[in-house]
Amino acid sequence: MSITLSVVIITFNEEANIARCLEAVQGVADEVVVVDSYSTDRTVAICEEYGARVIQHAFAGYVEQKNYATGQAQYDHVLQLDADEVLTDELRQSILQVKASWPPVAGFTLKRLTNYCGTWVRHGGWYPDRKLRLYDRRLGSWQGLLLHEQFIEKPFQSVGDLAGDLLHYSYDSVEQHVAQLNRFTSIAAEELALRGKTRVTPFQLVLKPIWKFVHGYVLRLGFLDGFAGLSIATISAWGVFLKFAKLRTRASTHENLPH
Repeated sequence: MSITLSVVIITFNEEANIARCLEAVQGVADEVVVVDSYSTDRTVAICEEYGARVIQHAFAGYVEQKNYATGQAQYDHVLQLDADEVLTDELRQSILQVKASWPPVAGFTLKRLTNYCGTWVRHGGWYPDRKLRLYDRRLGSWQGLLLHEQFIEKPFQSVGDLAGDLLHYSYDSVEQHVAQLNRFTSIAAEELALRGKTRVTPFQLVLKPIWKFVHGYVLRLGFLDGFAGLSIATISAWGVFLKFAKLRTRASTHENLPH
């Protein structure tokens, strides 16, 4: 059957990225819904220039925000994008084909190709990085705790794969990567604590970061991406250490609180 499609995007201060994202969905989307967390830059104005319906909603977490945004769509079939993602022509054609004849599946995964400081990264575990982003909202929901949110289909539902890349413009500089890593490792440590994991071992602090580097840079051929591959592997390994170091500090602080 043919379907109508809502493109849904959550934003906060994305004036540098959002126009590129919105331009690429022209001719694919039957409507564009932007749920904005009260941006202080030109994000909202740019979205309105492209004819998007903008809804202001305070950010309460990635899972909550994406479920809320999905619920604001006019149509049941949804393509959820981040503001720094862009459809390639091949992916656009793949989406148009399934719009014309949607098969009996809950949704489709898209291949993400990430641009890191000007380099397209094809190794180190960063590609194809398939994400379920085109879905029938009646057949699943966004799930997760604080990080690593994903759309999960209901039991006994199948998922297809689409051809074509979803371009992801991630970091413009190493400084930006490190700043984001610091923020995300704090959230990751909090998530581990919420899951009841408070004990940190020397294995997690020493060997897991080393393994992270070896796995990405050597086993997953990250070295083929040149400096970008080296930077990603090194900072990712540092992130593993930071996550567990912050968890250990958090646990020690709570243990030493007066009773």
